[in-house]
Amino acid sequence: MESVEEFGNSESPEFETVFVVADFQNSILDNLCKFDFRVLGPPVVLHCAKKGEPLPFSCRPLYCASMLNLVLCFTGFRRKEELVKLVTLVHHMGGIIRRDFGSKVTHLVANSTQGDKFRLAVSLGTPIVKAEWIYKAWERRNEIDFCAADEEFRNEFKVPPFQDCVLSFFGFSDEERINMEEMTKMQGGQYLPVSDERCTHLVVEENTVKDLPFEPSKKLYVVKQEWFWGSIQMDARAGESMYLFEKLESPEFKKSVSQLSLSTPNSNRKRRRLRETLAQFTRETDMSPFLPRKRPSAEHSLSMGSLLDISNTPESSIANGETPKSCAKPSKNSTPLPPKQSARWQVAKELYQTESNYVDILTTIIQLFQVPLEKEGQLGGPILAQEEIKTIFGSIPDIFDVHTKIKEDLEDLMINWAESKSIGDVILKYSKDLLKTYPPFVNFFEMSKETITKCEKQKPRFHAFLKINQAKPECGRQSLAELLIRPVQRLPSVALLLNDLKKHTADDNPDKGMLERAIESLKEVMTHINEDKRKTEAQRQIFEVVYEVDGCPANLLSSHRNLVQRLETVALGDDLCDRGEQVTLFLFNDCLEIARKRHKVINSFKSPHGQTRPPASLKHIVLMPLSQIKKVLDIRETEDCHKAFALVVRPPTEQNNLLFSFQMTTEEPPKEDWLKMLCRHVANTICKADVENLIYTTDPDSIDVNTKDMDSTLRRASRVIKKTSKKVTRAFSFSKTPKRALQRALLAHSMVEGRSPCSASASSLGSRMISTSSLAGIPSPSLVNLPSMFEKRSHTLSRSTTHLI
Repeated sequence: MESVEEFGNSESPEFETVFVVADFQNSILDNLCKFDFRVLGPPVVLHCAKKGEPLPFSCRPLYCASMLNLVLCFTGFRRKEELVKLVTLVHHMGGIIRRDFGSKVTHLVANSTQGDKFRLAVSLGTPIVKAEWIYKAWERRNEIDFCAADEEFRNEFKVPPFQDCVLSFFGFSDEERINMEEMTKMQGGQYLPVSDERCTHLVVEENTVKDLPFEPSKKLYVVKQEWFWGSIQMDARAGESMYLFEKLESPEFKKSVSQLSLSTPNSNRKRRRLRETLAQFTRETDMSPFLPRKRPSAEHSLSMGSLLDISNTPESSIANGETPKSCAKPSKNSTPLPPKQSARWQVAKELYQTESNYVDILTTIIQLFQVPLEKEGQLGGPILAQEEIKTIFGSIPDIFDVHTKIKEDLEDLMINWAESKSIGDVILKYSKDLLKTYPPFVNFFEMSKETITKCEKQKPRFHAFLKINQAKPECGRQSLAELLIRPVQRLPSVALLLNDLKKHTADDNPDKGMLERAIESLKEVMTHINEDKRKTEAQRQIFEVVYEVDGCPANLLSSHRNLVQRLETVALGDDLCDRGEQVTLFLFNDCLEIARKRHKVINSFKSPHGQTRPPASLKHIVLMPLSQIKKVLDIRETEDCHKAFALVVRPPTEQNNLLFSFQMTTEEPPKEDWLKMLCRHVANTICKADVENLIYTTDPDSIDVNTKDMDSTLRRASRVIKKTSKKVTRAFSFSKTPKRALQRALLAHSMVEGRSPCSASASSLGSRMISTSSLAGIPSPSLVNLPSMFEKRSHTLSRSTTHLI
């Protein structure tokens, strides 16, 4: 029918009528809706046809399936006209609208970051998006396979944490304040100076600020910095009620309480438990210097101050103006201290205490950092990828397991102390486990630190996560990188304590020999770690060379090979490359890789994990075994020659020696040191002890070498001309004779000898094509004229090149 009016209100009992309308903004749609007809758009028809599904039934006009099965809820919209328009578009794309927010809502469309719906969506981790998300999805309504819930598309329109927020910062250093102001803008907010009436939030550094210099208005949220970083970590504005800044009634009292405990909110209970613990500690006999193990909470209450801070010692306390606990006045009701213990007991006690502190540090790393990062269902999605988490933490859980067992054994030993108790036996018992767990972590510790730094710069949520957790008392004001260095330092400190313990152990004590064995086992572990680290570092350097040099031979990678020195030079001869080209020498313990600077940079390399590697900047020339170097020439310094040297080389394919000359372009290493280093490795390779006999001093004139014009403009222009000439020569080169030219040459040769083309062809097929060297001697007319033709072309090109110059 020509129009909807002609159709009228007629209905067929046998068929269902479906209207397909291309333009949902047309008045035709309104007429169809009046009669309650079923209306679809072309995209939804094509979508169902592509998937072989029946047409979806909808009581409203359905244009596309972009929001099919999505349940939306709106909050913060004041204008009814805008809300009606958005709801209509959602219905046209197959979405469902809910007035109240519930667990079935898949997306919250927010025009404000306040209200119960917004808070509930944040707590449930429901995606919160702007109204622009709906408009942009409608613009793509004709794309059949488009889905508005696609994460990459949706993230473009997510509501940033600080939308509608104007922040000011108080109590922070200038560097911290500038950093937080930049983060505020990145997260959709604005910032103004403190006390500006337009501010909605005042972020306070609660550790330094005890009171505000002004009375804040009732509309202003005064929050701790944890609210700021928590909002960024969650990728949504956190509720202010949990982070409100409150004045401290007695700063001195709160400081003393914080030194007695770390985590329990009831300070009275903590002080009472501490008094009981100290009283019982003083009642213990010499044979049982430690409190018997009770519940974990009671054991944890022994942690006074920050046990994780290794600088929290009596000496550091005195330096900070604090009275160390050992010098504190005893209470009146306290019982007398036990008699003085032996020096061996004192060292053993220090070993146990440091081991206990170390296990606490590992617990903090795992519980405060690793476990939350690995947790599934994080608000705002994963903070880090699994590969990055593995790189940062490595074998920390395995190290924690070993040292937890060592701590338990030492604790049992100290509770049942006797001078004959063997501490060396405890260390020997776990030496194999230490050897197994430490090298993987120590070897890749630098990579772990680099990953932390890179992720902190590139991922604001990870930066916020570190800020929140590093500010907690358990960290002792140390960063994650500073905590992770403790495993690197632990074994050497244990070795020192064992040496000290051995000094205070009598010769007839059975533990004397066990301690010596334990110290040796620790030295073996540390030696293995250092050797393993050195090998790992050497392999990493070789891989970097392979990635940097395009066309580098694969056989450069070898377990026995290591990089000794890298040297930047300029070629003084034309044997390896053009004179004046930048050449890099990579000296390995058994070979020399020579590469030149690339003229064209190829595309960057991308690893399977998505990490982009910079493109190769060098081009491989030759990988030379050091056994091929017969002499090293130290070229004397003259007015026309500076920092030059040469290598006399005889490759196995050559009858005569070759001379490769270079000029050093860097100050380090000095030329003398470089030549001695090179000769030493050459001598080691050829099994000679006389290193000095490999170096010869010569004048530059004797080998026709000078560096006078290497940096001149004329020399650079000459190199450009030479490259241009090479390109032109290469374009007309017949050194690689094309297949057609070979066939023509064979054809001409067979005609000269009186053979037919067919027989010549058969003969050529039978002989599988004769070599080009034999063709050189064939008096073929087509080949005889090639040199003269080439000479003419070369002459013409050279004239044109000269004219251009």
